Formats: sequence, C-alpha cells, structure tokens
Amino acid sequence: MGDSRAVLRSWWHDPVHYRWLVRTLESHFALGPVKFVIGSGGAVMLLINILMSLSPAGPSGTVERAIFAFAGITAAIWTVRWWLFPWPRALTSLALCAWADIAITASCLVDGDRVYGALSAMLLVVTGAYITFFHSPQALAVHAAWSLLSVGVIAACAVAESKGGDLPLAAAMVLIMVAAIVVVLPALQFCYWVLRTDVLSDPLTALLNRRGLDYYLHRSRHQRCLSVITLDLDRFKAVNDTFGHIVGDQVLTSTAEGLRAVVDPDAIVARTGGEEFAVVGELDRDGALATAEKLRRAVEEASGLPVAITASVGVAVCEGGADTDRPQLLLRRADAAMYEAKQLGGNAVVLAGLPIHRPDAAPIRRRELSRRGK
Repeated sequence: MGDSRAVLRSWWHDPVHYRWLVRTLESHFALGPVKFVIGSGGAVMLLINILMSLSPAGPSGTVERAIFAFAGITAAIWTVRWWLFPWPRALTSLALCAWADIAITASCLVDGDRVYGALSAMLLVVTGAYITFFHSPQALAVHAAWSLLSVGVIAACAVAESKGGDLPLAAAMVLIMVAAIVVVLPALQFCYWVLRTDVLSDPLTALLNRRGLDYYLHRSRHQRCLSVITLDLDRFKAVNDTFGHIVGDQVLTSTAEGLRAVVDPDAIVARTGGEEFAVVGELDRDGALATAEKLRRAVEEASGLPVAITASVGVAVCEGGADTDRPQLLLRRADAAMYEAKQLGGNAVVLAGLPIHRPDAAPIRRRELSRRGK
C-alpha cells in the first residue's frame, strides 16, 4: 500500500513537460494529424450547436439564443485556432480548454430539455481527454470539478422543474459524468504517465535515460543556481571483457545506487550512455564540487564488486539567469570537463573553466594539462 501511495504521489506531482510532448509529436510527423483531430472536435461541436438552434426543441428566448451563439462562436474559434495556427503555448492551451468548458456548460444549462442538456454535457469529456494527455493531473482535477458542478446544476434544475421530482434520473446523470470524468480520464492519464515514465527510464538501473534527462531538464532552467555533474566509469570496457556483461551490469546497478544515495532527493539522476551518468541539481560551485567529490568517492569505495571501479567526473555550474538553453549548455560543458578528467588518467574531478581537482594531488591548471598533452 505504501508503494502505491508513493507512485500516486509521483504521478500527482509529475511536472508535465508540455513543450517536450509537442516536440515529440513533431519529430514523428504527427503534429499535423493531431491538430486536425483536435480542431475537428470543435467542428463537431459547432455542427451540434447549429442543429440544435434549428430544432424546435432548441433555444427559444433571446438570452438562450445569445448563449447558443456564444457557444457556436467558441467552437468556430477553437476549430480555426487548431487548424490554421501553430500549436499553442501551455497557458494558451489551458485558456482554450477553460473557454470551451464554460461555453459547453452555458449551452447545456439553457437547453429546454434537461435530459438532453445532461447528454450534451458529455462534450466536456472531449476537452477532458485533451487535458488528460497534454496537461497535469491538477489541471484535470479542476476540469473534473467543473464538469461535476455543471452536471450537478443541470440535475438539480431537472429535479426542480419535474413535477414528480425525478431524483433517480438526476442521480443517474451525475453518476454518468462521474464514470466518464472522475474515473475513466484520471485512470487513462495515470496509465499514460506509467508508460511515459517507463519509456524515459533505464531498465537496468531504474534511473532516467537520456530521453528522460532531456524531459526533466526543462524544470531546471529557472533555478537560480544550476549544476550539472557528469560521470564516466574508467576502463569499463575492460570489466566487460574480463568478467563478462553480468558483472558489468552489476557494476552499473551498484553505481546507480551509490549516486542516488549521495545526491539530494530532488536531483535529476540519469544514465546517459553505456557507463555514463549525469546529475542535475540546484547547487552553487562549492556545493557542486563537494557533491562531485562524494560521487567520485562513492564509485571508488563501492563494496560487493569483484573489481575496483573509479570514475572521471566533470562539473559545470551557472549561478543566475533563466536561459531555456542553459541546462543543455551546462551538460555539454560538464561533458567536456569529464573528458579532461579522463585525460588525467581518471578518478578525478574537473570543474569546467577552473582548476582540475584530483583526490591524490594538488590542483592542476589547464595550461599545465595542455603542456603535458603536447
């Protein structure tokens, strides 16, 4: 039960990377078809609105017709926005969903037939399905609350206007919406989150993979201090060649456990390649260097392995700024520093742009390293 609660908390607090999802669709040439389908939902709503306006059971009063016109205009704008314009930003996307929800609820409330009004409220499932895939659980929860409030008001109006007060029918209206909005859509979003998490994770170490690192790096771009630490296990190929891949896998899983035990719980930890790892956190220069040294020592002092392992560690730090490309830039700088540590023979920590730190020697400046390489 405890593990289930932890998984649900992780799902609830997962920072959905809206732009990453959009870029993924674009990279698979699926952005156009998805935009067309989403816009088609608005076209269908517009057609429903027109048909109801022409029906004898449709709106009769001035206010009712005005609200139906508002709903029709909303559906038309939704369709044009998705079909003819670029994919919206996250806030614009949420605003469009909120506007559509209001228009759907308003048109349902003024419908003369309360049963049909409750049926029309199922259109809220359309916007809910979009939120399910592109926005957070919190956004879906707000949408679900609005949907239940809408159908609850419709059901209450139906009871008030019915001579016999048909409570069973009203309760059925509410339960239908509960099944669709509160049960099906959150369950669908949770399953989608599990599958996405699995795709972004390394199956051997349970850390993030390179795609997962790219996914979560976006949340770091606004941090005041941002640090990236990269590690590469020294002479790991010799481990596989000498002891076999089973021992190699054991080394990788042990390294992953050691890294996760050392870093802050909020840090991003990923296996970015065969024997390469990355740690992203909110640390200043001194904190990043101290953590890097702890990581190097954790690899060197790992127990239960048939062979001693060391790591070359690169560190890059940026204090201040909120450039969108800053995490990727720091990742490249940390990689370059890591390769400098490897040139020293490994088991070293290099801070990008500053002196090189080794556990067994005084700092070596870059110009001395350059001279040695000649």
